[in-house]
Amino acid sequence: MPEATAKRRVFILGNPDKAVVHDAIGQVRAFAEKYCEVVGAATGLDAAVALDAGAEFIIVLGGDGTILAVSRSLAERQIPLVGVNFGKLGYLAEFNIDELEAHLKVLLRDDTLVSERAILECCVLRDEVPCFDSLAVNDCVIQAGPPFRVIDMAVRINGDHLTTIVGDGLIVCTPMGSTAHNLSAGGPILQGGVLGIALTPLSPHSLTHRPLVVEYLAEIEIEVQRANHGTAVLFDGQVTFSLRAGDRIRVQRFPACLKLVRNPANPKWHGLVTKLHWGQSPSGA
Repeated sequence: MPEATAKRRVFILGNPDKAVVHDAIGQVRAFAEKYCEVVGAATGLDAAVALDAGAEFIIVLGGDGTILAVSRSLAERQIPLVGVNFGKLGYLAEFNIDELEAHLKVLLRDDTLVSERAILECCVLRDEVPCFDSLAVNDCVIQAGPPFRVIDMAVRINGDHLTTIVGDGLIVCTPMGSTAHNLSAGGPILQGGVLGIALTPLSPHSLTHRPLVVEYLAEIEIEVQRANHGTAVLFDGQVTFSLRAGDRIRVQRFPACLKLVRNPANPKWHGLVTKLHWGQSPSGA
């Protein structure tokens, strides 16, 4: 049976802010052409160039943040992303250059290595009119901002009032995003395939406001009832929009999913245990 890898069209996309990536593109292209059709290579975070070239896979050179940006740019046209880490943590970008070269032939042939991760669709409404929208692969975060007084946020789920949170903000995240800002704020860790959305208040002015996981089909609406001059909503920590009192942020699951290719050499819980050191005893214990 002929291998499907000969027919795979691959694009190499590198983070332009990482100097080492420019040399790595040529290195990756040299060995990738042994296993697939490389339809192009470029530096940038917009995957439109890869889609226009007819790519079926994108090798992303950068880090976790690069993967988030590239996935948002794909919107409803998500195709598998192979992340090569040139950043710090490498939680999503599971490969280094040597591992990519060793496993690329298998990656392009074995579709079971592609995992789907939920994406959020977010819209800001001002005076009942949509004024800004963005996707969020990890999270949508409302932050109080300067002068750092607490803000008031009314939360509704599927149109029903849930609560009003007074505090420093609110995180709404996907299962994949649960190990990012959400985790550092005391929110729950969700396995990638869990059909849920986590809501984690930031420093709430009440001990009764604890993190909550709602069903993945829920429509979440947050109305900013009191804001600061610097209050804003951040999407994946990369896209920012300033908010004012009366603005409403509507969040729901996006129809398409991020398609992330995992490293076949890593166990399923590799990232959680080796990168975040989950469940390990304190040093010296």
